[in-house]
Amino acid sequence: MPSIYRNAKCRQQVRAWCLERLSEWSVPHQRREIPTTVGVTSVITMGPDRAPAVVLVPGTNTNGAVCRHLAAALGARWPTVVLDVPGQPGLSADVRPRRGRSTWYGRWLTEALEQAVPGPALLVGHSLGGAVVLASDSPRIAGRLLLSSAGLVRLRVPTGVVASTVPWLARPTPPRTARVLRRMMAFDGRVPDELTEWMTLVARCCHSSLAPPPLSPELLAERRSTPCLVATGRHDVFLPPRRLGPAARRHLGARLHVVDGSGHLLLDESPDEVVALVAQALDSAFGDAE
Repeated sequence: MPSIYRNAKCRQQVRAWCLERLSEWSVPHQRREIPTTVGVTSVITMGPDRAPAVVLVPGTNTNGAVCRHLAAALGARWPTVVLDVPGQPGLSADVRPRRGRSTWYGRWLTEALEQAVPGPALLVGHSLGGAVVLASDSPRIAGRLLLSSAGLVRLRVPTGVVASTVPWLARPTPPRTARVLRRMMAFDGRVPDELTEWMTLVARCCHSSLAPPPLSPELLAERRSTPCLVATGRHDVFLPPRRLGPAARRHLGARLHVVDGSGHLLLDESPDEVVALVAQALDSAFGDAE
């Protein structure tokens, strides 16, 4: 399996960026690495020492270092674990298979949860992370919160996003990065400077992965037995409510929660709303988890 990085120097630059952000982070946390059959996995833990835990699985081109703001908000209320997904830029293994990625990711998550959490947990997956959370049948998963989640329906890619992405990948610069990210956000959204810096580095150093295809109807039918909340931004260009809502009802029997004033980047645009959805999902899975 080929590396996601263009060369060894690029891998070092990405790791250095992530480690520097985590070293500067004022929120008490611990980072460790656990072995899995697909390679090493970076695990960040924080929050109170009680159950149940909230496990955040980030999406394409993101990781624990990029999601610090949301992790801090979750860790202030609940035991929180953030997993860097292998095959994505960050501190986990840098390879991903060419085929059978859903099965590969599902097996990885099942192995990682056995080591990362002591008991049942709520899994929170964003974008690609949502598809990964759906792919795993781990008995540790007591509930799922899927945010702008892949895996239910094929992502829509508007021509405007393609028109911004092609020059960005050809010659990544911060203005071009901000232009691409702005396409993914609500109309009045401000692109965070750090996210622009990170995604510029990703474009320079990494081979990005494509959006995963929908999971099989048979697999999704099996997930109906576990409590699940599904949400998307009202202005999500990839997974608009009119497409994701019917798929969530059809495959999971779940009603779609629409987050006003947000696009695809829910973790950055609407962290307060995400925390509220986590509380709702925990209540559905465990009762009063405060």
